[in-house]
Amino acid sequence: MINRETLDRLRKKANSLPLLPGVYLMRDSHKKIIYIGKAKHLKNRVSQYFGSGKQHNDKVRSMVSNIDDFEYIVCDSEFEALILECSLIKQHSPKYNILLKDDKGYHYIKITNQQYPNFFAVKQKDEDDAEYIGPYNSAFVVNQTVDQAKKVFKIPQCAKNFSEQTKHSRPCLNFYIGNCCAPCCHKIDRENYCDAVKQAVSFIKNGSSDMVASLKVQMQDAAQKLQFERAARLRDAIRSIEKIKERQKVIASTYPNQDVIAVVSDNELACFEVLNFRNSALCDRYEFLTDSVEDGSQARGEFLRRYYSMNRDIPPRVVIDSQVEDRELLQEWLGKISGKKVSIIIPQKGQQRLLVEMCLSNAAERLAQSTGTKGSKAAAIDELRKILGLEKSPEYIEAYDISHTAGEESVAAMVTFFKGEPHKAGYRLFKIKSFEGNDDYRSLQEVIERRFEEYKKSEKGESGFGRLPDLILVDGGRGQVSAVKQKLEQLEIEVPVFGMVKDSKHKTRAITQDNRDVSIKANHRAFVLVSTIQEEVHRFAIGYHRKRRANKSISTTLTEIEGVGELTAKKLLQHFKTVAAIKQASVEEIGAVKGINRSVSQRIYDYFH
Repeated sequence: MINRETLDRLRKKANSLPLLPGVYLMRDSHKKIIYIGKAKHLKNRVSQYFGSGKQHNDKVRSMVSNIDDFEYIVCDSEFEALILECSLIKQHSPKYNILLKDDKGYHYIKITNQQYPNFFAVKQKDEDDAEYIGPYNSAFVVNQTVDQAKKVFKIPQCAKNFSEQTKHSRPCLNFYIGNCCAPCCHKIDRENYCDAVKQAVSFIKNGSSDMVASLKVQMQDAAQKLQFERAARLRDAIRSIEKIKERQKVIASTYPNQDVIAVVSDNELACFEVLNFRNSALCDRYEFLTDSVEDGSQARGEFLRRYYSMNRDIPPRVVIDSQVEDRELLQEWLGKISGKKVSIIIPQKGQQRLLVEMCLSNAAERLAQSTGTKGSKAAAIDELRKILGLEKSPEYIEAYDISHTAGEESVAAMVTFFKGEPHKAGYRLFKIKSFEGNDDYRSLQEVIERRFEEYKKSEKGESGFGRLPDLILVDGGRGQVSAVKQKLEQLEIEVPVFGMVKDSKHKTRAITQDNRDVSIKANHRAFVLVSTIQEEVHRFAIGYHRKRRANKSISTTLTEIEGVGELTAKKLLQHFKTVAAIKQASVEEIGAVKGINRSVSQRIYDYFH
């Protein structure tokens, strides 16, 4: 934590800065540069770091706590400051800037020289007698090419020595789904296997278009020679290649050259995904894991500066998923370093938006692999964060619903979702105690008060009352939201609250705050997540309410008997469990219940007989 003396010194220095564009360099106590930024007005930007820390996210607070001094360089324009900032970051690689590892290396396709040859994607050449195709700059291209060639010609994915296998060996799953010719158990002879590998290598070297024409000639030749098995294999290969080409058309870009960029973030990490389209085809993709992103616009701007500082293959179009800080400035900078006009596009619909959605899905999947979350759930949580304008991803969500019948047997349910999945350990049920009647607002306030008073008393944990949620959702509109927020303010609890609004068919249609509704139907992932939460909390609440009504109905039946009050009815139900069991009991069995004398047990027996 930065001490008060240092903070006062830095604040005083920041307030003396000029209101001019420039670059600032933050240094730690060892004089090492830990952050470099640019500013349109140096004084305004730098002084923000040393004011109240409440508006800062965790990353900025951590950085500020390590600042011992800073220096600055005045520039003639904000554009000049941007160019200088990029140059200095590339030179110093400060700890708190978004840093992207340029891991482009050489990649090869290795073809083994064995009795049963095979081929694999590798990162370097070995000193052996294998054949190598390459080098390639892109691991994506190499892996995709090898995967396609193996599936088309049914070449094994494994690295077994097939000369040592016997007919009694069992083929793996790939054989049964049509992705392997199973030489391991002699489903194909060596000659035909080697022929398939040779064709696969030709496919890798020559591409799909030339290969199809060659395979058709070979298929016709095999059919004329009555080699029907070989002809059928070639026919299947041709069909597989044509399917691949059709799939490529689906994700082709209507613009010949462009990059599509998207970011998905949770509370731990963020993943930036880049899809490169050249000549209208997807030719490469890159993934970059960084610290969690809280200001998406700022992070996208910083990412673009880092990415294109290390990559000079800049297309005329950069398509990105959402708002970018300094968009016009970045377009000017990209145009200058590429020598051509560059546009940064944020599509809202159509084919370009579909490409952005594909990019988001890939980023979510990569993030999920790193954090143990399902890709679709990670994308939904990030989408919800953006819609609601939350600072951090709502990984832990609590939802509340009230259920009653004309004000009778009023109950509430609380369900919890963790990383987009129901978290049953956090589910809770409440009976409304403070009043009787129909008042959802008072009911919610009672439940919220009980829940968070328990939080203050409980040991802090990972679920239940011992954890603060990242987001509260209530089944209802602005009135319910306002009631909950009012109670949270009284309790001095800071958690964002939104309502889940239903349409006339009782289906989720929007999320509401106290002053506006936000439609979520256009945001598919977030819509599915919120709908699931709303249905789950409603199911849980109404189930509890029906159970209490049923118990009350049973108790009412027993209290109709002379001498049986609510307490006696409760004892009977606790002992016999059901009214049916009480009906079948003898006078002696009923009288065995503690607190029930002979005369009352006789009346109960007589009532049912």
